[in-house]
Amino acid sequence: MLRLALIPSLLLSTAALADVPRVATDIAPIHSLVSRVMEGLGTPDLVVSPGASPHGYALRPSQAADLDRAEAVFVVGHALTPWLENPLEQLAADAVVIELLEVEGATVHMFRQGAVFERHDHDDHDDHDDHDDHDDHDDHDDHDDHDEAAHDGHDVNTEDHAMDDEDAHDHDHTGQDPHAWLDPENARLWLSVIAAQLATMDPENAATYHANAEAGRAELAELSVDIAADLAPLRDRPFIVFHDAYQYFETRFGLTNAGAISLGDVSAPSAARIAEIRETVADRGVTCVFSEPQFNPGLVDTVLAGSGANTTVIDPLGTYLPLGATLYPDLLRQMTASIADCL
Repeated sequence: MLRLALIPSLLLSTAALADVPRVATDIAPIHSLVSRVMEGLGTPDLVVSPGASPHGYALRPSQAADLDRAEAVFVVGHALTPWLENPLEQLAADAVVIELLEVEGATVHMFRQGAVFERHDHDDHDDHDDHDDHDDHDDHDDHDDHDEAAHDGHDVNTEDHAMDDEDAHDHDHTGQDPHAWLDPENARLWLSVIAAQLATMDPENAATYHANAEAGRAELAELSVDIAADLAPLRDRPFIVFHDAYQYFETRFGLTNAGAISLGDVSAPSAARIAEIRETVADRGVTCVFSEPQFNPGLVDTVLAGSGANTTVIDPLGTYLPLGATLYPDLLRQMTASIADCL
């Protein structure tokens, strides 16, 4: 009798899960945010495999099938994955597609130009503890330039390209910087947007989506306070990154990035660019050069030679972290620890 009594509740649970929309996401950090909102109800599919460059990617058959089944797709946007536009049109034509860079109130920065980045007054960032104030984001939102945000240059460079090729690529490196998930305030906003969309599609579970999103927002607000405290003593210590993917994190927490070895994550730096970075390391007293897990450590060694600077790995995608709701906050914690240890 006890077993029979359990059957109705199990059937109700199965029915509720069956009504949950099929959801796909582009990269692991966005998959994590959607997983947080869907916690207890379902799990989204991931289109770009962990560790792969999102700027240029060939879908596996199983990932194409995920898009084909999706009722909702959450992506950073065209600036990060220009190649995804055609698969979305062909495979997910009936799905709701949310480009998170386009969300009203999101902080959006434009790409920086050149190998070396200018110094900033950190007093401009002293208001970062106000986690619910998006009114100042208008300084970064230039949505009229979205059509110029194509990141196609990332798809054509290889390590065999000569200096002239990289210079041409550098000229095209304009428009939106798409690495916006590295600002936790964007992530907090996006949690609410994700919950609102899923609640509209699945009203029976709306309360759960909204509750999960609010819990996630609170967790990230607390985490941001902790990160700001950990990094505050290091704000004036300049560092170099492998490629310019960390502007959102740097700006949110007032860090000093002196430059980037490589223009993008799939482009090889020219000899002139490396020389400029080496000069910057010496002139500005750079104490750390950050590498990334999938890129040539020899280039970092070349930049470091004779400088005495430290080096460690940071990863904007959480390549080696377990997929799921905790990946995004774990990614921020991992980056914070790596930066603090190296600086």
